[in-house]
Amino acid sequence: MMKYLLKLEETAMFLFAIFLFNHLNYNLWWFPALLFLPDLSMLGYLVNTEIGAHLYNFVHLKAVAIIIYVIGIYIMNPALQLIGIILFAHSSMDRIMGYGLKYPDSFNNTHLGIIGKAK
Repeated sequence: MMKYLLKLEETAMFLFAIFLFNHLNYNLWWFPALLFLPDLSMLGYLVNTEIGAHLYNFVHLKAVAIIIYVIGIYIMNPALQLIGIILFAHSSMDRIMGYGLKYPDSFNNTHLGIIGKAK
């Protein structure tokens, strides 16, 4: 039951991100086009698992997304607002699918449990 509730909550946050996006002056195609861009943070794993986990987690923290969005509102910068919304939506989408923040020992070891083949 708890997993279902958490996925429901993340779905609500994802839908909220779409709502916020619709209040920006961007064409709708921008949202899906940018939605997977935060996964480029996985490139940190090319260095090592610790750096990869830190970079991945920083990009996938919802607090970072909210701060960027709020700064965008404060300085009236729609591009920063867009970045914040995309980061927030992407993090919610990942958590809906069971991908959590990473521990530094392995990409598969997340705060939501083990993912992938090791599962």
